[in-house]
Amino acid sequence: MRRTASPYPAPVSPAAANAHLGATLHKLLPYLWQYKWRVLLALSCLFSAKLANVTVPLVFKEMIDGLSSTQQALTLPALLLLLYGALRFSTSLFTELREILFARVTQRAVRRIALEVFRHLHELSLRFHLERQTGGVSRDIERGSRSISSLISYTLYSILPTLVEITLVLVILLLRYDSAFVLITLASLATYVVFTIKVSNWRIAIRRKLNEMDSAANTRAIDSLLNYETVKYFNNEEYEARRYDRQMQEWEDAATRSQVSLSWLNLGQQVIIALGVTAMMWRAASGVVDGSMTIGDLVLVNAFLIQLYMPLNFLGVVYREIRQALADIERMFDLLAVNREIADAPDAACLAAGAVQIRFSEVDFSYEPNRQILQRIDFAIPAGRTVAVVGESGSGKSTLARLLYRFYDVSAGHILVNGVDLRDLTQTSLRSAIGIVPQDTVLFNDTIYYNIHYGQPEASREQVIAAAAAAQLSSFIDLLPDGYETRVGERGLKLSGGEKQRVAIARALLKNPPVLIFDEATSALDSKTEKAIQASLDNAARGRTTLIIAHRLSTIMNADEILVMDAGRIVERGSHMKLLDASGLYAQMWALQQLEESSDAPALLVSQC
Repeated sequence: MRRTASPYPAPVSPAAANAHLGATLHKLLPYLWQYKWRVLLALSCLFSAKLANVTVPLVFKEMIDGLSSTQQALTLPALLLLLYGALRFSTSLFTELREILFARVTQRAVRRIALEVFRHLHELSLRFHLERQTGGVSRDIERGSRSISSLISYTLYSILPTLVEITLVLVILLLRYDSAFVLITLASLATYVVFTIKVSNWRIAIRRKLNEMDSAANTRAIDSLLNYETVKYFNNEEYEARRYDRQMQEWEDAATRSQVSLSWLNLGQQVIIALGVTAMMWRAASGVVDGSMTIGDLVLVNAFLIQLYMPLNFLGVVYREIRQALADIERMFDLLAVNREIADAPDAACLAAGAVQIRFSEVDFSYEPNRQILQRIDFAIPAGRTVAVVGESGSGKSTLARLLYRFYDVSAGHILVNGVDLRDLTQTSLRSAIGIVPQDTVLFNDTIYYNIHYGQPEASREQVIAAAAAAQLSSFIDLLPDGYETRVGERGLKLSGGEKQRVAIARALLKNPPVLIFDEATSALDSKTEKAIQASLDNAARGRTTLIIAHRLSTIMNADEILVMDAGRIVERGSHMKLLDASGLYAQMWALQQLEESSDAPALLVSQC
């Protein structure tokens, strides 16, 4: 069955979504518990700060009652005032200590998770990366990383402190006053929490839709910008703008629904708080009137109400943000859940250093079940020898290189490296032994030096320059004002096709591997440059196990064996001269190319406006 382009699971029911969010929290906890002592100390500071905070109204009550008494001692309010100030300072002191202790925990968790996702993406198969939407994936990682910090911050600095404070206040109210205060408080809190959770859970679907539209719009924009030249070739700027605007319109509708539903949620929360505050103050005022409570008690209850309902009001915002943060993190964790498809076997061995021999043994392969690419491919490349593969476009030539790199696993048969199935070797050791010059060279948006040096990050500058010289790149670089520090632009688009390909050749030569793959390595070069580089390629291949995938037959005349492929099968094999004598497909291809190269009467195309 064909895989879909999206790496994310299909939409789920609200109950399943809640379970998924719980699983997301469960995945996050181990990253925090790595610093358990810091976490425990931070929690103790949190409790101390809230204990000091709820003690402040008690001291303030005694001050009020003391000042109201006609028999007061002048020293009593002064001592209480000092205690009041000390408690206020203690609240701030323990709060900041909590921040200091937990800062490293939060940032390290963000760093570790982002790095894990980054590494996992590089470990996924080529199939995933051919189907991914770069803009959407990058936005999901960005939002997820940012939301981890928000989630930790809201949970530790808002939810938990508020719960501690509510518990302490309820205990004090129960011990000092009648149960009516506790019942009113609990009823208000329960109504508020249930209302907030119900409405926020309903809003999470709107938030997810908003995230999807945001990622889709970002994907549309990045895809269009990456294909800037194609847009210009076909004069489709307005077409791209309309497509982007349609996506942004869907984002606008989702964002509007999100904001409107948020306003209704805020109004409902304020109604509940207003009713709770009114009931509490009515009960306290009644107590003062009938003499069961003092003015200080009224002030104390009012102070507790302020301490409870202000963070509780913010708690609604925090809960919404936590739910939204969890939805953002969930998409990033979904990337971690994507199957790697190509993974090392548990007992995979490292490929030993030294000469390498390769054998394709009865290999079948298909990208899709109903699309066979290779059929019973069987050939060997002895250590230090060169085998070339030619054939029409779509015959399966480049697929051989992808299978040898183990971007995919064969459907049937075996690929043996030094007699060992490459599926029994670690991917790292296998790929470190292979250097490739791909047909479609893509460079990093950095300098020429960086892109060549990428082939062997430990190489010296002298080695980089030597590799550039071997790839016939030195004379071109010397003409540039910034030399090796010239930036190549997005995907290397500031360089011509031939210049990019020479950088790729230099990069492969710098790697200096025992196995070389040239996948149409000179296809973007003019004939003069090709001839100049061909000697360097022949020299680089000498003594190495080399697979050449070629279109120009003149570049593979000296190969030890030439394989001719057609429709995924090897239809001819032998040396250049042997294949010409056979007068088969290879001989036809050779005659056609010789005819094209000998033609010196190019057609003149005249455009009339």
